[in-house]
Amino acid sequence: MPIPEDVTGDEIDKDVRQELQSLPKGLAEDVAKNLVMVARLIDEDPEGAYGYSKVALRLASRVAAVREAAGFAAYANQKYSEALAEFRAARRMTGNVELWPVMADCERGLGRPEKALDMAGAPEVHKLDKAGQVEMRLVAAGARRDLGQLDAAIVTLQSPELASNAVQPWTARLRYAYADALLAAGRQGEAREWFAKAVEADKDGSTDASDRLAELDGVEFVDAFDEGEGEGENEDHSDPQAQDGPGQGGEE
Repeated sequence: MPIPEDVTGDEIDKDVRQELQSLPKGLAEDVAKNLVMVARLIDEDPEGAYGYSKVALRLASRVAAVREAAGFAAYANQKYSEALAEFRAARRMTGNVELWPVMADCERGLGRPEKALDMAGAPEVHKLDKAGQVEMRLVAAGARRDLGQLDAAIVTLQSPELASNAVQPWTARLRYAYADALLAAGRQGEAREWFAKAVEADKDGSTDASDRLAELDGVEFVDAFDEGEGEGENEDHSDPQAQDGPGQGGEE
């Protein structure tokens, strides 16, 4: 697959670069460039990222960082069985537990929420850093919802991290998941409160909390005129605006 001229391979993390030192120099450079492309495309073009990950995997399947990148690319494309196999391979190579939450989420994707819950109670969880433990809590709550256990999902998300006023990288997603679970349980007033708190923490727009909040408030954003409308003299040229409407608090 083509590599853009601006990609040198030096963009990768220093720890990954160190892993690649076990390869011949030319091969290491090729693998690094493909890994850069995976990272660059995985959010906007998951299929493209997956293609570059397969190239890297073909070149250096014995490098843990390559297996991990291949796992995340497969995960982004909902190829959960493949992703789980790659994550397991990476974990065997490194012995690290940091992939444990995403491995559990792959079990959910494969329709095995009970297995995800088993993993949430495993000793490996205690070895995770704070971010990893929060991620595991999110996965466990999702598994509870998969099983129709809404009250248990809500309780699972109730934690010191949720109650804290400090904003951490995981805060917006944690508050959003809690709000969504409350809404699914029919607790609309509380859900609105937590969607608002998620908006406060979501500075980079990682969730659609603002849209969900607007929906609960009955705000509908419409264009001032329909696309394709003629240029008649009575045409409305007002700016798009928010219009109040009936409250919309339905479950997803």
